[in-house]
Amino acid sequence: MSAASALRRLPDPARIDARLGAEAALRQVHPSQIHPGSHPGNAAVAAERRRGRGAVSNASGRFEPVARVAFDDGWESLEALPPFATTVTTDTARKVITRNESPDISFDRSINPYRGCEHGCVYCFARPTHAYLGLSPGLDFELKLFMKPDAPELLERELAAKGYVPKTIAIGTNTDPYQPIERKTGLMRRLLEVLEKAGHPVGIVTKSDLILRDLDILSRMAERKLVRVALSVTTLDARLSRLMEPRAPTPARRLAALRGLAEAGVPTTVMVAPLVPAINDTEIERILDAAAAAGVEGAGYVLLRLPLEVRDIFREWLVTHFPDRERHVFTLIRQMRGGKDYDAKFGQRMTGSGPYAWMLGRRFEKACDRLGLNLRRTALTVEHFVPPAARTAQLELF
Repeated sequence: MSAASALRRLPDPARIDARLGAEAALRQVHPSQIHPGSHPGNAAVAAERRRGRGAVSNASGRFEPVARVAFDDGWESLEALPPFATTVTTDTARKVITRNESPDISFDRSINPYRGCEHGCVYCFARPTHAYLGLSPGLDFELKLFMKPDAPELLERELAAKGYVPKTIAIGTNTDPYQPIERKTGLMRRLLEVLEKAGHPVGIVTKSDLILRDLDILSRMAERKLVRVALSVTTLDARLSRLMEPRAPTPARRLAALRGLAEAGVPTTVMVAPLVPAINDTEIERILDAAAAAGVEGAGYVLLRLPLEVRDIFREWLVTHFPDRERHVFTLIRQMRGGKDYDAKFGQRMTGSGPYAWMLGRRFEKACDRLGLNLRRTALTVEHFVPPAARTAQLELF
């Protein structure tokens, strides 16, 4: 089925929004004027301007008093606009460790040195956080990045605080700490230096082979059981990966990163995440086979999550790249989410429920059993922790 015929099935209020390749202009309206059931894309961007990006629109965030709606005014007013460029802004913060009490995740504290992510993964559940900054969870999330240049100093200060109790810190839980701008800023390496010196355990989640740059630090920390790395492999199909995660490293490079980490003695886990029904869920066994051959000790998976604006961004992406599957994908998603597009219930948001979700889980478990994955898990320790010396303005007398 062609994209044009698929788009004709959309509700009337969305037909203008879904004309992704059309010449468009923007006007501002109050969000209440937008039909709540309309198709996403109310700030559609021409393909030439968003080349190499994941989202196909830049709709206003949910807290904005006005929304941008695309429509064809006949003046070809957007033709002269240049392609989008990435910008990086300093993010001031007084603390860098974030706490959480979620019962279905294995850590209670994390660090995210960046906001936004240039990898541009269309499915990223962190996209809605950009709405808190007055920006779009769409293209703005990939383009308007924020960094915390003093994150290492803040971390050192927090670790030195009286009463601090060490426990594994997770890094990369919201946005990727090894996204492209890390090559210039080196923030993640500086954070690792602080953690290594303090003997503090850390768990890292990434989908970038840039992590191999820090293999010297990671291997030393691994010898003291201070680090564990999880690397996400969404698909082995390079073309699909480019569509879903346009600026992330290729699947082959990620597998090479897993191999390099494992050979250096760093405990590694492959994350088959996210699993998207009718898109990449047929690859569970192939991904696990390839990761096991690379030497990983563990594996995990996460079902596609579509909170808030992510649902519309992902649906728009489907209509653009897989128009013949859009309805089928969302039918399967609802079967696994209790009839909804997303269920944020603790214990179910990662794996879903229902027969289809059960089948995916059993396939994953059987493949892991066959490959000997998850039979052991390297436990991290806090026995090496030594608080950094507190920095004060008071000079020492002796």
